[in-house]
Amino acid sequence: MPRNDISAFVAEAAADVPERQALVESGGRILTWSGLEDEVARIATGLGLRGIRAGQRVMIVVGNRIEFVTAYLGVLRAQVVAVPVNPRSAPGEVARMMADSGTRLVVVDETALDLVRAALVDLERIGGVAAPTVVVTGAEPGEGEVAFAELRADDVRPVPPLPDPEKLAALLYTSGTSGRPRAAMLSHRALLANIEQVAAVEPPMMHGDDVVLGVLPLFHVYGLNAVLGGVLRHRARLLLVEQFDPQAVLDLIDDEACSVVPIAPPVFAHWLPDQHLKERLGPVRLVLSGSAPLEPAVVEEFTAITGIPVHQGYGLTEASPVVTSTLCSRRNQPGSVGAALPGIELRLVDETYHVIEGEDPGEIEVRGANLFSGYWPLGVDGPDADGWYGTGDVGFLDASGDLFLVDRVKELVIVSGFNVYPSEVEDVIREVEGVTEVAVIGAPDAETGESVVAYVVAPGTERAAVDAAVREHASSRLARFKQPTRVEVVDALPLTVTGKVQKGRLRGIERRRVDGLLP
Repeated sequence: MPRNDISAFVAEAAADVPERQALVESGGRILTWSGLEDEVARIATGLGLRGIRAGQRVMIVVGNRIEFVTAYLGVLRAQVVAVPVNPRSAPGEVARMMADSGTRLVVVDETALDLVRAALVDLERIGGVAAPTVVVTGAEPGEGEVAFAELRADDVRPVPPLPDPEKLAALLYTSGTSGRPRAAMLSHRALLANIEQVAAVEPPMMHGDDVVLGVLPLFHVYGLNAVLGGVLRHRARLLLVEQFDPQAVLDLIDDEACSVVPIAPPVFAHWLPDQHLKERLGPVRLVLSGSAPLEPAVVEEFTAITGIPVHQGYGLTEASPVVTSTLCSRRNQPGSVGAALPGIELRLVDETYHVIEGEDPGEIEVRGANLFSGYWPLGVDGPDADGWYGTGDVGFLDASGDLFLVDRVKELVIVSGFNVYPSEVEDVIREVEGVTEVAVIGAPDAETGESVVAYVVAPGTERAAVDAAVREHASSRLARFKQPTRVEVVDALPLTVTGKVQKGRLRGIERRRVDGLLP
């Protein structure tokens, strides 16, 4: 079949290497390429038999297990639209996504079944939206629900090849640049383009004989297309891990001889204290870090201990997701997230959208075939007429083409008309002894418009002492308008599943404080 659809990778592999292992779960279940192709074909047919037509939406609320992969690829094969969702979402969030996307069918595992049932109750309250069919894996279906096995057709019917790769493949809910969750429309073209752009990187991130760790959540674009998509393209072997336990994952890497380990930055903090880390990561040839910035000192310490190179990248949901990689850099530079992948262009623009020359910071704009088609349902706020998309991130490009991230446009704090990049303030506060984590945001201020507020984690240290130390250090390192006017010492920062600080939640706290709902 023409490769207009990611599931074509599976059909090709099944024809060439049918008995080679494609997927293995940490619990021991295995699926070969021929077995994966059989499952995908049966589910694609089964969706049609259940009345799901091309272009309709199927939500997938499943952890990192074989059923996620077969459901996702079956949906794409059937030319239906996949809506992957975090199994740890709140019921109200899932209900809103169901209503917004017009979901016709939901595939859910036992860990999220109560969540989906509660979401359906909320959906009734929203009103005006038909309840989707619920397909259950890993548990007995309840009244009106369907077992996953019933979604698999007994007899496979060939699905006509996708006629147009511009057709929508997936809706991935993201904050985008607006701060309000909405669904990025990723076409088959965009997903396939990024898989090929990553595959064109030299030296390659994956080989056909690699075993790739699949601990990053598949509902997230990084796990979905950068990890799973790469595995399908290279016919590598994917080790699916549902729960991240630092020690258990190290054991799995050793036991399954994982050679490529894509992880999020918080993982390094869990692993670095291990005295036997080098031995336990013996099979690993490459560590890939993405989804959030990684401190250069962490990279240096990890590589010094293990001898394993760590390559970072920059990406976003709207770019399917990978934009840059340090594998594309001419030389290794601390703090760099690498140069643009083949087929991707970068430029920086100022507040008036004029292109910036030299190494001054500006908003990062991206152009390439991997870009999304705008936000659901009307395709708004996508790439402009010339194909450029403003990411909302601030960075600078050096003479070699390497990108260095500075901050988010929407996270800029403007104090008396002066721009404050939170990342600059955070870097200074991290220098304070005892501080392990920090997040800086802007809070409304009657006199200056906004003021700088620092949320700080410093285990085992008195709050008053932390407050005083942060203020004293900031006063010696930062201009007065950049210094925190308030230091909030907390036990932990709210994080996303990929390790990003949820600054929106912190800004919500500040809004409630302004409204008099908090002291």
